[in-house]
Parts: sequence; structure tokens; C-alpha cells
Amino acid sequence: MANAPLSQTVSTAVAEVIAERAEHLFGLMGNGNAHVISHLTRAGFPFTSARHEAATVAMADAWHRATGKVGVATATYGAGFTNTYTALAEARLARVPLVLVVGDAPSSGPRAFDIDQSAAAAALGVTTLVAGPENAVAIAHRAFDLAFHTVQPVVLAIPYDHATAPLSGDVPAGELPPLPPKPARSVPAEELGRVASLLRAAERPLVLAGRGVLLGHAEAALKDVGDRLGALFMTSVMAANVVGSPWNLGIAGGFTRAHRLELARQADVVLVAGASLNAFQSRYGTLFAPGTRVIRVDNEPDSGHPQVTDYVRADLDPFLRDLAALLPTGAGDGAGGGGTWRAAAPEVASASFRGADPIEDPAEFGEDGRLNPRAVVAALEHILPAQRSVVMDGGHFIGWAPMYLSVPDPQAMVLVGTAFQTIGLGFGSAAGVSAARPERTTVFFSGDGGGLMGLADFETFLRTTRRGVVVVLNDSAYGAELHQYASKGLHEAAMLIDEVDFAAVGRALGADGIKATSLADLAVLEAWLATHDTGVFVLDVAISQKVVADFMSASLAAGRKL
Repeated sequence: MANAPLSQTVSTAVAEVIAERAEHLFGLMGNGNAHVISHLTRAGFPFTSARHEAATVAMADAWHRATGKVGVATATYGAGFTNTYTALAEARLARVPLVLVVGDAPSSGPRAFDIDQSAAAAALGVTTLVAGPENAVAIAHRAFDLAFHTVQPVVLAIPYDHATAPLSGDVPAGELPPLPPKPARSVPAEELGRVASLLRAAERPLVLAGRGVLLGHAEAALKDVGDRLGALFMTSVMAANVVGSPWNLGIAGGFTRAHRLELARQADVVLVAGASLNAFQSRYGTLFAPGTRVIRVDNEPDSGHPQVTDYVRADLDPFLRDLAALLPTGAGDGAGGGGTWRAAAPEVASASFRGADPIEDPAEFGEDGRLNPRAVVAALEHILPAQRSVVMDGGHFIGWAPMYLSVPDPQAMVLVGTAFQTIGLGFGSAAGVSAARPERTTVFFSGDGGGLMGLADFETFLRTTRRGVVVVLNDSAYGAELHQYASKGLHEAAMLIDEVDFAAVGRALGADGIKATSLADLAVLEAWLATHDTGVFVLDVAISQKVVADFMSASLAAGRKL
């Protein structure tokens, strides 16, 4: 690219690359990034300010999950950077492409309060690129290219003494850190033929689609493979609806409804495409029956998953297209004939199977007299607007929304925190989704523990959201710890939380809301939605401590701890 004008500074050059490569910036201003932010906001570039630095990265992360585009966040040096660390770890483990622009120690050497930020980022497996007078434009572009190319976060650091330094030129692209090589776009013909042979021989083939199918634009190719086989489909939670088919059993793992799980366990060969098959997706190793052949295809290195019998590293779309060419025309969207699984299980495509599933436990209250979260979330399916984005923090409470709530497309179910097993990023991630999809109602689900941890950005969510609903499934406890440890005799004092009325907190910040203690109280939300096109309603639901989510029950049965 042509050299940038020498009148520019490092900060303004980085800012202009952000304006060229991104659509929104999420950040919190400090000494290390003030000039970058100021240059963009003066020009009217969309910017959302967080109240805690962790939310800057959580917002950019959620922006990507809701749009498929590279997110951008910014924080200052030192404590600003370290405050982003948990959210950065989540993005790294979840394979989220974003650029985090941070201040850094002066190029002349660290001050008393500086740390080695590059080493800290490297401990997460995150690359740091450093912008200076001689490379600011090119290195900023390289940060975006690297994030997109590797599907990972990248830190772009601006040393303190370089923030206002004038540009002295720009290095040629060839002198920049190289982009890592991509895996081959195809696999050997014999390997492709072997996988095709395994699938053709299957009596009950199941295709499990993950978020990688969406990122790789492989939806049509994957559906073609499944239809040729007469297979049933499932998806990961953040790939919900990625395969539009009546033969879809829905979300896999700890969020699978009981009658659908029974069918999934009958599969004899499973093709896993673009999914990590993590603990949630595999229901702690119990999603498939022992002895099931599991073929996983993804474009990342083999992780050595214990249930995967065959691993193929390839770009999904070309691989699946080549695979489909080796498969006969199968059942399509009809019931199919011959020996297809669809022919043997025609009920899967029936209106009764695909309609409103029975609630496994329809009781209104738990044993302790507080509301049953299953019944609450099942009722919300019919109260909340259909055009919605559903966002969740981490915690025990996530077991219910993916089971009972539908979403309009795969990018409308967003969970930020599950990859790193963290809580407290919810309000920030929900604000990122609101910025990404303002035309939809943002429905944010939180537990009380994570909600309190991320409370600073409750205000950010209210400020950012055109129309939203906050649902706090409030059991007055750290539910995961309660079910894992109190049930085994550990003292529960540190697992309990004094009752908090999040609706009252929301009203103090300018929202509407109530604390619900019965299903009849949900009528207040329903009436609010009927009369409000904008604003946020906070529904604090006093849920039972005695109702255990299915994924938690599965983990306890498998002897696992979250």
C-alpha cells in the first residue's frame, strides 16, 4: 500500500485503519488509547464505551458472533489491559477473530507500573503486534488480516511514547510478521473415499454442525451431504438453525430435549463438521452411545478428542462438496425410502415432533417454593418477540434457554463465557449484540452471581440497547457450586448469595421491571412488550435452588466438574 502522509501520528494512523476495516469500536478510554478513540469519535465513527475493560472485549467478541465480522476493542495499558484478560482468554478459546488495541510501555523501557503485556498475551496463545512510527499503517492492517486469517484475537499495542509520534514512513508488507499457512483446501482422494465409504455404510447416520459451518459458509454443502445420506441433523448451541431441515433434532449435548436425545443415541456413525465436540456439545461423553463411529472435520489441528475415531483437517465447504459428490442421492427433505434413518423415523419431520415439546418438569414451583426455571423459560418462548437475539452469560442457569427458546438464525444465540468456563461477561456481551443487531429485541439471560460480577456494564447495556429484556434467573446462589459441592457435603455458606432484586437495580438505572415469584407475574412483561417499542425491561425471576439443569446432571453422572 502507499505510504501514509507524514503528518499523521501513530494513533491517528491506527484509528484510520480501524475506520477502514471495522464498523464499530468498543472501548474504555485511558492514557494509552485516548488519541485513537478521540480521532474516531471526532469523525463520528460508531463507538460504545464500557464501564469495565472486560466488557470492551466481550462486546467485540459478541459483535463477531452476531455478525460474523471481525470485532475491535480498545483499552489502555497496564490495569486496562489486564482487566481485559479473562474476556481475551474466552475469545482465544472460542476462536473469535477480533483486534484489541491497547496502550503499552514506552519503547525506551518499562515504567514502575508497566508489565510485559506481550508475554501475558502470549500465555493465552494470543499474538501481539507493536505499532510504531515506521510501521503503524501496515501493522494495523496486518492485525486485522491475522485475526481474520487465524480466526483468533490479536493484540495491537501502541507504546506510550509512540502514541503521538509522527509517522516516519511505512514498511513494505514483505517485512511484516508473516501470516501462518492455511491447511490444504482438499484431502487426498483415498481419505475422502474412506470417509464416504464409512458414511454410505451407516444405517443411522447423524450430522452434527458447529459454528465452523457458518464461518466457512458450508451450510448448503453440509445439508446436501445429510440429504444424500438420509441422515438426521443436530447443531451446536451457537449454530442453531444453521441447517434448515425438518430432520433437525435441534441443539446437541446438555441442551438436548429428552425424546431427541434418545434418537441421537441410536446413531451408528456421526459426522461432526465445524464443532469442537466440547463437554457441553458431547453431554460429557454421553450424547452418543458407546462404540459410535465419530468422524470430525475441521480446519484446525486435531485436538485428540477421546470420542473422535476419525479426524480430517480440511476447509469445510470444499471438503463437504467433494464428499457429497461421492454419495448417492438420498432422502432429501422427504421421508425417503429404502434403508435410510429418515424412513425408519418419519416422526422426526412431523408437526407434533417439531412443534411445542412437552416440558420435562412442568411444575410451576420447585421443592423450595421458588419458581421452576423450566416452566418460566418455556413460558417466555411464547411471550418474547420472535425477532430476538438471545444472549447468555455463563453459569448453571444456561441449561434452560437453549432448550426452550427458539431463535431466528444461527447468529441469534450468543453465549460468551462457555469456552473459558467464566461468568460475569454477560452485560458486556449483550451490549455488543445490541450494537450489532439493533433491529431485534436483545434478550439477555443472566444468573445472579454473574450478574453481580458484571454489574458495572448493566448501565452499558441499558445505554446501548434500543429494545431489550434482561432475565435474571435468580436462585440466590452460585448454582453450579451448589449442585456440585453442597450436594456432596461441603459447607454451603460461600455458595449462597443474599437475595438481590435486579429489577430494582434496573429501575434505579432507568429501566422498567419486576421481581417475578409466580408464572402469573410474567403477564407484566407481556403487557410491557405490547406497549413499548423501545426501552429495557428487567425480569428478576426467583428460581428454585432444587432444580438441576440437564447438562449439570450429565456432568455429575459422568463424574465431571465444571
